[in-house]
Amino acid sequence: MEKDRIILGIDPGTNVMGYGIIRCKGKNLNVVYIGSVTFSKKDSHILKLSNIFRTTLDLIDKYLPDEMAIEAPFYGKNIQSMLKLGRAQGVAMAAALYRKVEVFEYSPRRIKQAITGNGNASKEQVAAMLENLLSVVIADNLDASDGLAAAVCHSFQKSVGSEAAKSHNSWKSFIQENPGRITLK
Repeated sequence: MEKDRIILGIDPGTNVMGYGIIRCKGKNLNVVYIGSVTFSKKDSHILKLSNIFRTTLDLIDKYLPDEMAIEAPFYGKNIQSMLKLGRAQGVAMAAALYRKVEVFEYSPRRIKQAITGNGNASKEQVAAMLENLLSVVIADNLDASDGLAAAVCHSFQKSVGSEAAKSHNSWKSFIQENPGRITLK
């Protein structure tokens, strides 16, 4: 009998931290909870980091995840923003490690690729695909959607297991081997 796994996905940020918790049993995914926390713009960067740490601990203590998937910071136009995001990611990871929860990191491009098949997909496209895939309403909470996407990306990596190294030379072969990932409208 397959054991349920609970995955906490986090999109770290110093202004908004999005998260999603899913329960996996084999290839079946169910959303447990999604949400986001907005930090006060008036707070110092250090206080925001402390709040990220505490929020992550609270999520872990409440939902008891087996694993945590986190979105890696990316370099945009501003190196200072990337450094702040890296710190936010670091304290979220430290909270998970403090509670002995294994941590997995995925680039934004890898997460988008796993969810939509397009590493350059917009946040709205990722949210729409998650709504369709998981029968959940995300509304306009794109930060929560990003956290949920990290968790789902990780579940896809883990459920594929030894198939992870397998490549497909055409969409036809991918569809034949993954009929459950295709939906028709």
